[in-house]
Amino acid sequence: MKRDLYIVSQVIRTGKITLSSRMLLNDSKKGPPHVQYRRPYGCAVLAMSDVLQTISELKEEKDFVLKVYTENTEGSTCGLIISLQLLRGDMEQVRRENPLIFSRGVAITRKLGFPDVIMPGDIRNDLYLTLERGDFERGGKSVQKNIEVTIYVLYADGEILKDCISLGSGEPNVPEHRSFVLYHNNGPRWSEVIKLPIPIDRFRGSHLRFEFRHCSTKDKGEKKLFGFAFTPLMREDGTTLSDESHELYVYKCDENTTFSNHALYLGLPCCKEDFNSCPNIPSSLIFQRSMKETFWISTQLSSTKLTQNVDLLALLKWKAHPDRVMDILGRLRHVSGEEIVKFLQDILDTLFSILDDNTDKYGPLVFQSLVFIINLLRDSKYYHFRPVMDTYIQKHFAGALELIRCLRWYMDRFAEVALEYLFKFIIQSRILYSRATCGMEEEQFRTSIQELFQSIRFVLSLDSRNSETLIFTQAALLNSFPAIFDELLQMFTVQEVAEFVRGTLGSMPSTVHIGQSMDVVKLQSIARTVDSRLFSFPESRRILLPVVLHHIHLHLRQQKELLICSGILSSIFSIIKTSSLVTHTHMHTHTHIHTRNTGEYVSCLLSLLRQMTDIHFQHLMENFQSKDELKEFLLKILCVFRNLMKLSIFPRDWNIMRLLTSNIILTTAQYLAPALHKNFTEADFDFKVWNSYFSLAVLYINQPSLQLENLSPAKRKKVFDKYGDMRVMMTYELFSMWQNLGENKIHFIPGMIGPFLGVTLVPQVEVRNIMIPIFHDMMDWEQRKNGNFKQVEAELIDKLDSLVSEGKGDENYRELFGLLLLEKIEQETWRETGISFVTSVTRLMERLLDYRDCMKGDETENKKIGCTVNLLNFYKSEINKEEMYIRYIHKLCDMHLQAENYTEAAFTLLLYWELLHWDERPLKEFLHYPAQTEWHRKEGLCRKCWEYGIPLCRSWPSSTNPKMEAAYYDNIMEQQPLEPEFFRVGFYGRKFPFFLRNKEFVCRGHDYERLEAFQQRMLGEFPQAIAMQHPNQPDEAILQCDAQYLQIYAVTPVPDSVTVLQMDRVPDRIKSFYRVNNVRRFRYDRPFHKGPKDRDNEFKSLWIERTTLILTHPLPGISVEVSPLENAISVVENKNQELRTLISQYQHKQLHGNINLLSMTLNGVIDAAVNGGIARYQEAFFDKEYITSHPEDTEKITQLKDLMQEQVHILGVGLAVHEKLVHPEMRPLHKKLIDQFQMMRSSLCHVSTRNNIILQPQGYKYIHGAVVQKAVLLCVSAGSAWFRQVRLRAQHTQRNPGHSRPHEPRELQTDAPTQVSNTQRLKVPVRLSCFNLIQIHSSVCTTMPSKPHSVSKHVENV
Repeated sequence: MKRDLYIVSQVIRTGKITLSSRMLLNDSKKGPPHVQYRRPYGCAVLAMSDVLQTISELKEEKDFVLKVYTENTEGSTCGLIISLQLLRGDMEQVRRENPLIFSRGVAITRKLGFPDVIMPGDIRNDLYLTLERGDFERGGKSVQKNIEVTIYVLYADGEILKDCISLGSGEPNVPEHRSFVLYHNNGPRWSEVIKLPIPIDRFRGSHLRFEFRHCSTKDKGEKKLFGFAFTPLMREDGTTLSDESHELYVYKCDENTTFSNHALYLGLPCCKEDFNSCPNIPSSLIFQRSMKETFWISTQLSSTKLTQNVDLLALLKWKAHPDRVMDILGRLRHVSGEEIVKFLQDILDTLFSILDDNTDKYGPLVFQSLVFIINLLRDSKYYHFRPVMDTYIQKHFAGALELIRCLRWYMDRFAEVALEYLFKFIIQSRILYSRATCGMEEEQFRTSIQELFQSIRFVLSLDSRNSETLIFTQAALLNSFPAIFDELLQMFTVQEVAEFVRGTLGSMPSTVHIGQSMDVVKLQSIARTVDSRLFSFPESRRILLPVVLHHIHLHLRQQKELLICSGILSSIFSIIKTSSLVTHTHMHTHTHIHTRNTGEYVSCLLSLLRQMTDIHFQHLMENFQSKDELKEFLLKILCVFRNLMKLSIFPRDWNIMRLLTSNIILTTAQYLAPALHKNFTEADFDFKVWNSYFSLAVLYINQPSLQLENLSPAKRKKVFDKYGDMRVMMTYELFSMWQNLGENKIHFIPGMIGPFLGVTLVPQVEVRNIMIPIFHDMMDWEQRKNGNFKQVEAELIDKLDSLVSEGKGDENYRELFGLLLLEKIEQETWRETGISFVTSVTRLMERLLDYRDCMKGDETENKKIGCTVNLLNFYKSEINKEEMYIRYIHKLCDMHLQAENYTEAAFTLLLYWELLHWDERPLKEFLHYPAQTEWHRKEGLCRKCWEYGIPLCRSWPSSTNPKMEAAYYDNIMEQQPLEPEFFRVGFYGRKFPFFLRNKEFVCRGHDYERLEAFQQRMLGEFPQAIAMQHPNQPDEAILQCDAQYLQIYAVTPVPDSVTVLQMDRVPDRIKSFYRVNNVRRFRYDRPFHKGPKDRDNEFKSLWIERTTLILTHPLPGISVEVSPLENAISVVENKNQELRTLISQYQHKQLHGNINLLSMTLNGVIDAAVNGGIARYQEAFFDKEYITSHPEDTEKITQLKDLMQEQVHILGVGLAVHEKLVHPEMRPLHKKLIDQFQMMRSSLCHVSTRNNIILQPQGYKYIHGAVVQKAVLLCVSAGSAWFRQVRLRAQHTQRNPGHSRPHEPRELQTDAPTQVSNTQRLKVPVRLSCFNLIQIHSSVCTTMPSKPHSVSKHVENV
């Protein structure tokens, strides 16, 4: 079915040929109705490759449509529908399984040719004839002929054989066949195939006759005979027509010619070959050959009785020529294999009949012919004919007693022979003879067999390295030798056959140097011996095992042909169940099977160990002559066991095999442990053996296949019921062996701490309970030896980090670890240091577990960063593990870089930078750092944070530092940083990770992120959390509940660098850095009302609870209450700072184009002041009643009044800037702001005057610092030295308050600013007279000639 198969359908139309249309007209009224012609109409093809897949999946018929292709295919719509169904099995099976199909008269078509196997009794005699083509003359006509060929099969007497022509399966046989007619074609190509089922007895003497007629297109529809051809079916030598194409002669004749006397043409040559055999043909014969016309046919014979080979025919008919028997037997080897297997039964019958006729004369030649046929069947091409031979021997063989003698004669001459079928013939002959004679000559037969085996042994014992002929003979004997065992068992006992086999196998040379090919043949013969039925008998195994193992041992020792040897051992161990042979086998093979860890040797080893008992292991241990031999054995077998537990040994899905292997290893380890303890403890302690044992135990317990927790409940129960928890059993063995070490335990500290720690992390409670106390034992032994357990401490912490990172350990392990060790340590003299160490480890474990869960889960970057910070701080501050601290510094840096937090990443690396020194000390390669000196590594870490980069540059001993420092200054002044928002976040509840649980943090928000957005982001990171709607401290119930509560509110940074913020000459960008960086204190204000609330003015009773958070312990911080007046001061001060910063940015063109932000800010402040705002503060705090009742607030009232006046002046400056930048379309808004500003000033003056609170002592007035700031900025921008002069004069005035000159300030008094906010206002409160102010601005105008009126306007506003 794998060949290119096609279903081809030829459509033939029958009828009359018309002259006009060349079509067949069945309904033509002209011409005789009985005249019919076959004309080709079309053809349809179906490729089986397209439908096999479809029908192979169905059990019922399926229809397929075949398009019919005709000469004119354009308008053709013809088609055929066929149904196909695929039936599997031989014919008998198909008939049995599908009786309904065969009840409908199904036709069975035999293969065109022979099947793959022709069984004895299968008789067939079919000749397939193909009409190929012809070349004919026109015959004087103007047009070509319409030629029809009629075929007849005639016997020797001229009788037409009836029913010897088959046109197809299922069709009745006919006496003649008429070909189809091609219109006007003198060179027709028919390619029609017919079958000629001629009886064998009528085949000789029969011939085929082909008559050629021209079919007229006239109305009469005449068929005119114009020629014929013929060919006999069998030649004179008895061979049939050969399977090839034949060119036949065409003889002329006419319509009146009769063939009543066939002898008239049979004497003529039918073809060229026939003409050559009879060249002298008279020319006066009645039939003359048409020299220009020829006719081609091809034949194919499918017959089990007729042959086309002369030599084979002579053999089958040897009795006709008894004098030629010797020559006939010699020529058999020249017959093709196809012919021999086709007539196998007849050939064998003929050979044995010749042998029986004269054994002495024909015996050797018959035997050679028989060997030739047997060897032919060994060829893969004819291997499937072996059942034919088997069937013949069992059912058709009649006996040949002289085969043993012939075989011995053959063996003595070192001839290549296959024993299998020869022994089958021999045994069958003996059985038949014994039946016929009632067992006569039994002893003679046995003696002949023994002599035959002696000949075989002699041939096998010879050295064949110098004889190619002998090599082939030995190879043939060894290949066929195991096949004779079953035949021998029919005549001999199991022990007798086993002795025959042992002697034969033992005769082979005991060397592996006879040649690689012969080594392979020898081992393959041994392998087939082991796989034979003979070896399955225990009594035969006792005889055969020694010689089999001897040869295997030779090859294993030389490391030759290991794959075949492993297969033999596997077969042996699969047969042997439990017997005393196990120990013997082990002693011969175990030493070498470890050399290659292939699957075959693994199965051998496992099978062997599985069958060994206490007695076997005891016997094994006693057979070692010295401890060195025992040590070597233990090291090797423990190494093999470790390799067996690697995943690469077995495929991943071989779980059953892995479990079986683990069980065998566990059992073997239990048997080997006493020998290890007995021979390698105390004085004979051997670290290498013990370390190998412990390594095996650790690897065993950690095997993935033994982790029952990862299996489904059903699989877990099945494994547990069959094997138990093998991890626990091995753990008990490990603990017992550890206890047996005694003082030698110190040799495994700290080497075994990591492996044992890995065992304790296995998620099995009993394993943990057994193994965790070993750490106490290690601490105790190191304490005894060194006075401390630093090695245990260091190694345990290092390994714990890596193991937990790999996914091992859990919260239960952390609790159990601390509980068991603290219980053990409680009675020790070093209890305090032990408890401290165990506590540190358990706390480390908490953080490591949180870190692992964070990294593995779909957590946000913020959570991962926070967890990492928590862990690296622990390594630094609590257990001082610098290497681990540095590792987590770099992990944290990578997280920041991934989140594009470049500044944070730089600060993270700064932690590592601070650990390094400017020394030449060489550092090893570490993480991604190459091996380099310490100062090179420190130099490479100095990057990116400009403000912090400047002091780093100054500490950096390098010539390039000034350039880098200058670049940092440029970046500070040119790039505008954004001041972030800060939020206080509390994580309450036990559902949070340990590093967050019941802790509070101050978090910096993203750029432009406000409270609502930040809160949503945090709730997105913790979707199960509940947002607390109040800022109050949570109670204990919330802290201990199994839930998550988030408390979030905004906080304000309180800078520590107050001095920098108070300096007038410091640019705002620098102050902005100090306001939000390097800050440890944050403030949160919560408003509340104390006392009765004034409905008209709520500011009178509005208090503020101000909480200061310090970013060091303890939290939550310090809380104070802020009075309404203090709150008002803070609000106005913060608003002034906001206005100053914004106006300054527009003045210096840092904000370009759109002034909407300035417009909205001015409008918000001015509109709020007009409609309430700061006017409400005046009503609340400038009232006489309030001043009288709160005399302690006098200074604060004055401060609030200054801030309010300052806000008015700031707004004036802002409006001036707004007037310059406002778009013409926005002029109405600007005019509205001017009007509201005038109203605001008026209301403030009115309220102030009414309450008489504006005091102007000595005629001086508070002047807004913005004017001075403006003047300073103008002077600095012009490069004048005026500012320095004013500053010097101010200092001089302070030192000499009584000294003054005309037109100079009589008093320059600087008030210390009151800092109430993290946002330091740019205010320089000075007390100046109006005259002095005008003088200052005059100087400014002199220095700055451009636009002096703008400065004057500000003075006028003041």
